[in-house]
Amino acid sequence: MSRRSEERKAEQADRLAERQAREALGSDPAGQDPSWTRKPVKSGKRPAKEGKRTKAGKEKSSRPREPYVPPRGWYGPGGGRVGYMDPPTMWRATTVQACGMWPFAAGSGSPMTGVPLGQHLFTGATVCGDPLNWFTRARYISNPSLFMLGMPGLGKSTLVNRMLIGLAATGVVPLVLGDLKPDYADTVRALGGQVISIGRGRGGINVLDPGAMGEAAAKIGGEAGEVLKAETHGRVLNMVAALITIVRGRPMDDHEQSVLSACLHHLRERTPAGGTVLLPDLLRVLAEGPDRVRAVTLDRGDDTRYRDAVDPLHRSLLGILDGPLGDTFASETSTRINPDAPAVCIDISGIGEADTQLTAAAMLAAWSDGLGTVAASHALADAGLAPRRWFFTVLDELWRPLRAASGIVDRIDALTRLNRSLGLGDAKITHTLKDAEALGTDSDRAKARGFVERAGMVVCAGLPRGEMEELGKVVGLSRREIELVSSWSSPPGWGVSGEHEEPPGRGRFLIKVGGRPGIPIKVAITDAERRLHNTNTRWTPNEEGVEQAVARAAGQVARAAQEGAYDLPDAMAADGRWTA
Repeated sequence: MSRRSEERKAEQADRLAERQAREALGSDPAGQDPSWTRKPVKSGKRPAKEGKRTKAGKEKSSRPREPYVPPRGWYGPGGGRVGYMDPPTMWRATTVQACGMWPFAAGSGSPMTGVPLGQHLFTGATVCGDPLNWFTRARYISNPSLFMLGMPGLGKSTLVNRMLIGLAATGVVPLVLGDLKPDYADTVRALGGQVISIGRGRGGINVLDPGAMGEAAAKIGGEAGEVLKAETHGRVLNMVAALITIVRGRPMDDHEQSVLSACLHHLRERTPAGGTVLLPDLLRVLAEGPDRVRAVTLDRGDDTRYRDAVDPLHRSLLGILDGPLGDTFASETSTRINPDAPAVCIDISGIGEADTQLTAAAMLAAWSDGLGTVAASHALADAGLAPRRWFFTVLDELWRPLRAASGIVDRIDALTRLNRSLGLGDAKITHTLKDAEALGTDSDRAKARGFVERAGMVVCAGLPRGEMEELGKVVGLSRREIELVSSWSSPPGWGVSGEHEEPPGRGRFLIKVGGRPGIPIKVAITDAERRLHNTNTRWTPNEEGVEQAVARAAGQVARAAQEGAYDLPDAMAADGRWTA
């Protein structure tokens, strides 16, 4: 039986009870007749007259009774009729506190470990969770990673921003290595963290700088320090090779990497402690041709053979310095990452969307520098020189760096496989699975699809039905879950009151972990979060400007009305009509 049918039956029962009560009382309830207070008599019997004696000779007394009121009040004006019953207030307590409320207490199956995210969409219970706590404390997942999908404007970045704030409060260091909008810079500033801007005229990164790993190797010393120096050399070599790959549009040859490695070793040996090595220095080494570099080119003392071997690499490095990447990577690092900062955000939003080469290079450089800082922190902790720290990386708008260069796909793929050994949790955000289909090669597309398969948590915002069915083949979604998330992708209704109509799926998410049933939640953000995380900043000033212009115009009209009539233009006749 439907709820509406039950309500109709309840209303019919109320009307019948009310009619019987009126007939028994013999009075109109609206008139507040005193006969209301008398005991209703059964139908078919006449009420006894006052003063009438019974067979025993005693006078029967008429005791006042309470008036009969239907359960939902009388019908009609002033009757106090209510259309529905308010649900009881729900409170949350531990079993020790709520044991005396039995049997009015109900258990909840929602997870309570991690950052408070919101309320369960159906039970109203609090839901907590994040990749690090579910991996380390609750043991719900085997990989501290999160993959989020959803249509634009439904709050994906807002949910990850809440995780970022909550984890920072527990001592985890958030790392936003390449903020493209930016969405997280204001939050990192509010947390007392470090925001580094990268772009033309904003700041640059020296890809030959060993950074935090070089400093950690000097502090540790000994065999462990030498191992860290070798790892630093490999990281710098991979970064320069990635820049050359971006400029060329194809990978480097194997013998070119050998030449590049020999040049870097030569620079390190000839540079004094504390000195800085730049990309122009690398070009100078290639031009000079020291013995160590000539040995890997197999020139056999012939300058022509040497030039033939190094000229392609020389031209590519010149393309970096004199091309679109030169202003950003040819000088010293403008601001180095502070290893002790509570949060770090590398802001690359100043790079235009059409400048794909610089975007890809900045992303790779940011990830190389950031992950180098993570490796240095763990090396110092292993040596007993610093406390152990955990890190949480955020990669928002995943579709954009994936399309920028193939090297980023390999780096993210390695991160998803090794983040447990790195002491690093990560969150990747994109729109749909179709973002992976736009990649250039089949291998890149296969690697991108593996991001979802290896994720410990998969969070879905509103998605079309077709996309949800494709996702269900990867993470295992039930028909009910597909219908629920698909309903969140509907657009808002046509606003007739002039107010902003929110999409029905904004703030609603489904959390999936393996084959377990999904947890639907509703996220309600605070005013502080709303101020710090506004993804529509380019629209907000325009709205404020329009409101200010309207207010100024209204003020001018009001002042003119107080001063007197408006000055009519010359084209307006005396009778108020316009003339040509």
